[in-house]
This record gives sequence, C-alpha cells and structure tokens, in this order.
Amino acid sequence: MAAVTTAPAADLHGLPTDNHAGHDNYAHQLRMNRLGLWLFFVSEAFLFGGLLATRFYLWGPNSRPELDQTIGLIVTSVLLISSISMRLAETAMERGNRRAFSIFIMLTAVLGTIFLLGVMVFEWGLFPSIYQGHLTPWGDKYGAVVFAMTGMHALHVISGIIFILIVWNLARKGHYSPERHWGVESCAIYWHYVDVVWIFFYPALYLIGNAVHVAH
Repeated sequence: MAAVTTAPAADLHGLPTDNHAGHDNYAHQLRMNRLGLWLFFVSEAFLFGGLLATRFYLWGPNSRPELDQTIGLIVTSVLLISSISMRLAETAMERGNRRAFSIFIMLTAVLGTIFLLGVMVFEWGLFPSIYQGHLTPWGDKYGAVVFAMTGMHALHVISGIIFILIVWNLARKGHYSPERHWGVESCAIYWHYVDVVWIFFYPALYLIGNAVHVAH
C-alpha cells in the first residue's frame, strides 16, 4: 500500500506553519529594528546640525581656519573608500561569501583607523613630534569649533570601528547567514551615516570661506 504524505493542517487551512511564523516574526522584528535605527539617526542629525549651525554662527560664511587642504582631501578620500569596502562586505555576506566579508569589513576598520590618525595627528596635533598643530580647543572660536566638530565625528568613527569588530567576531562564529544578518546591515548603515556626516563637515571646515591663519 502506497504511503500518502499530507501537508500539515495549518497549511491546508492557509494558516502559517511554525517556519512561516518564525519568518514573519523575524521580518516584523527587522522592520522595527530599522525604524529604531533611523529614529536614532534623526536624533543624531540634530546634534550634527547644531554643530554645523554653530560653525556658521561663529565663523560666518566668509571665514574659516587655515587647515591643511591636502590632509583634508586625503582623510575624506579614505573615509569614502571605506564606505565602498563596507558595502562590499555587506554584499559578500548577502551572497554567503564569508571570506570576502571578513576581508572587506576589516579593510573598512583599517581605513577608519587611518582617517582617525590623520585627524588626530595633523589637525589636532596630538603628536607634536610628528606634526605641530596650530589650533587648540580653548584658544579661540576657530579652534573650539574645529575640535568640537571633528571630535564629535571622531567619537562616532571610533564607535563605528568597535561596532565593526563586534560584527566581525560574531560573523566569524557563524552568527549571521545570507538570510539573517541584521547586525551586518545595521553596522553598514551606521558607517555610511558617519561618512555622510563628514561629507557635510568637510566643506564647512576646509572649503567654505577665506582661510584665516590662527597662531598661538
């Protein structure tokens, strides 16, 4: 007698099975996670927008401190390239290519670190034996704004690098799959957001207005 295989009763009545229910729950949670992340970005936009407004209020539209244009262009290029490598890392995870994911996400962390070092060494002058900076956070309105804007952005870059390392470690342990990798997605979105902020900061700091040499 031939065996007859029947579908679960839930399927016959058009109701979700456990697998379908699990998928629906994950999809719902994913939507909530994305909403929460974007609400966080909106709140952060007020912070960065306030810093930009302060820059134009204190400096005006026709002046800016004399910053190293070459360094500004280099660190900006490095950060933009890191956004590309982050996108490649996310794509690699979506395709299940864990090796490529690890390479690209760690490359992103390295590029982010290079950006930080460029800002700290050449704009902050934290290592005078390498480069003697001419701005201080307490000297005048130019130094105060430069350190406030770059400092707040650097803090977000540091948190982004920490986020990257956590995600990389979880991926190394098999925590993510091509179907479920919210950690990777959220990390990538955060990193792109930090890059977009710098796209606004860069011209405000380096390009808009006439350079004013500040000597201390």
